[in-house]
Amino acid sequence: MIAAEDLITLVRNYNPKTNATLIQQAYDYGGRMHDGQLRHSGDTYFSHPAAVAAILTEHRLDDHTIVTALLHDTIEDTKSTYGEIERLFGEDVARLVDGVTKLTNLQLSSSHTQQAENFRKLLIAMSKDVRVILVKLADRLHNMRTIKSMRSDKQIQKSRETMDIYAPLAGRMGMQWMRDELEDLAFKVLNTEGRASIIRRFITLQKETGDVIDRITGDMRLELENIGIEAEVFGRAKKPYSIWRKMQEKDLSFSRLSDIYGFRVITKSEMECYRALGTIHQRWRAVPGRFKDYISQPKSNGYRSIHTTVSGRDGKRVEVQIRTRQMHDVAETGVAAHWSYRDGVRSGNPFAVDPATWVASLTEQFNADDDHQEFLEAVKLEMYSDQVFCFTPKGDVVKLPRGATPLDYAYAIHTRIGSASVGAKVDGLRVPLWTRLKNGQSVEIVTAEGQIPQATWLDIAITGKAKTAIRRSLREADRGRYIKLGQELARSAFEQIGKKVTDKVLDTAARHLRIKDRQEVLYRMGSAELTASELVDAVYPDLATDGTDEIDTSRAVIGLSPDQHFDRALCCQPLPGERIVGLTYRGLGVVVHAIDCDVLSDFEDQPKRWLDLHWQSGTHPASYAVTLEMTIGNDSGVLGRICTLIGEQKANISNLEFLDRKPDFYRLLINVDLRDAEHLHSVMSALEAESDVAAIIRSRDVSRHGLDVG
Repeated sequence: MIAAEDLITLVRNYNPKTNATLIQQAYDYGGRMHDGQLRHSGDTYFSHPAAVAAILTEHRLDDHTIVTALLHDTIEDTKSTYGEIERLFGEDVARLVDGVTKLTNLQLSSSHTQQAENFRKLLIAMSKDVRVILVKLADRLHNMRTIKSMRSDKQIQKSRETMDIYAPLAGRMGMQWMRDELEDLAFKVLNTEGRASIIRRFITLQKETGDVIDRITGDMRLELENIGIEAEVFGRAKKPYSIWRKMQEKDLSFSRLSDIYGFRVITKSEMECYRALGTIHQRWRAVPGRFKDYISQPKSNGYRSIHTTVSGRDGKRVEVQIRTRQMHDVAETGVAAHWSYRDGVRSGNPFAVDPATWVASLTEQFNADDDHQEFLEAVKLEMYSDQVFCFTPKGDVVKLPRGATPLDYAYAIHTRIGSASVGAKVDGLRVPLWTRLKNGQSVEIVTAEGQIPQATWLDIAITGKAKTAIRRSLREADRGRYIKLGQELARSAFEQIGKKVTDKVLDTAARHLRIKDRQEVLYRMGSAELTASELVDAVYPDLATDGTDEIDTSRAVIGLSPDQHFDRALCCQPLPGERIVGLTYRGLGVVVHAIDCDVLSDFEDQPKRWLDLHWQSGTHPASYAVTLEMTIGNDSGVLGRICTLIGEQKANISNLEFLDRKPDFYRLLINVDLRDAEHLHSVMSALEAESDVAAIIRSRDVSRHGLDVG
């Protein structure tokens, strides 16, 4: 584990004015809070936050970010609180630590939901302070470096999440080296054999061809020196995952893959970048269609460089990136350049653009999308996008992903323009909306009043923003129609069983079906997501039985010896289908209680009296009394309707007791004979849907002594 003094030294190397006392204090506090905690590897837990802080020093980040890294797990995993961190380290640090904590505190039902919700939270955190994401990325990087100590299933889960979300996010934030390492570490887990195979082929290639990198690097240096350009030139083999992805995309074998080597030329000025480009193109043949000038048209994350691919020695294709030292620093640091320090002064790098604009656009366009699968898909489209540059009629540049159409262009300008699109003009010529745009084209959108998005547009658009806006518009247009249709379908379904569709009936159905409200119930009915029988069963379950093959009440419980008989406890009135436990009484046999009965706590010190029992499976007779406490309206005919409803559910009322009589309501206890827990649910659902029933609960009372003979 890195020591506090070493960490402070790393910070002081780029920021002599660092607040060493604050970092030392955070280091000591984090160590104290995590004292006694261990990682899966057996190392002390605090070694992880310390390592995350060390990673962030590579980006020359400010003191508050380093302190946040040291404390990022304290709120989540220790007794530390937001208030305590704010008191000790200030509001800025507390806010950052809280932001990182919130990104990992979601426990949702499905993996897609969890991933999508995590990313929503991620975007929200980013929009407030990008440093939260820088800490999170460093956290994920260290976790991936030490992933071998985790369970194999956890390794796969973390690696997939890294590959899907964190690696492309690092790339989009301009931190390409981190993206490469994250992808490689995840690839090592997800496809160990594939990665090993590529490495083996690399070794074989080196033996066959010698050190290609040194030879090409030497050739480039010589050519540049001949025209008086002082430049750093260095090369590397591309990462295994990058090669694997290219093999998959192009369906090529390793032997047929050409550009597996990459080279960088670092010059002193922008002018020398273009001179170096000309020299390289003179010496080696340029590959058509593989030239990108990100100096004149920077990426949205501030990245600037010239990319070209040329045919080198032996016809091997190599990629060359040409940039200045400043551009290189931005390429390495990405958005972290906003907070990076050099000699104690925050860097004012002219090429690092504020990522808040991109984050805000993502947050806005995906904010209203409720479909988690669609959201995740749309975000990934944005994350992985390669860009083309088109011009508006006024000469402004619009950046779009490769393969974008005029429809994507229209939505990129404004959602209203996108929705009203009927056609486009590209370089003055009328083209259909599905045309694929190319670099440098001038695009004009033709709109018409009354035009609305069409369902076929989903197949035309490729950007997440366009697809999200189209889906939203289609849903809004269809929703009203579906709700009206659902209303008619629901009315017809309930009329068939002699019931009316009231707001309370729909509210009851929504609650039992776990749907947010009655409007959504009707919408799902109209869109065929919910059937009429499912809706009716949610309120009035059909539990009728013909009475054949009913289980004898004397044999209803399994777990008794032949000479034992049982009685139901009146305090909890357990029903078939519920978990039960038996208590032995001298002279009385066995009394059956529900597993959650409060009376059982009185017998915790008498384990020998407890019996593990369960109900016989099958159809039980409606002979098990349960007490219901109800509050009903004091109107004529209400009690009669209540009794009728219970009878319709094939249940019998064995007793009725009034607890309270008021001018406007009654409160009463009703004993109902039931078959099982499912039968109870159907009776209560039918009663809850009745508009004159204000409240209904199952009554359990420990003061009710005695036994119910089964």
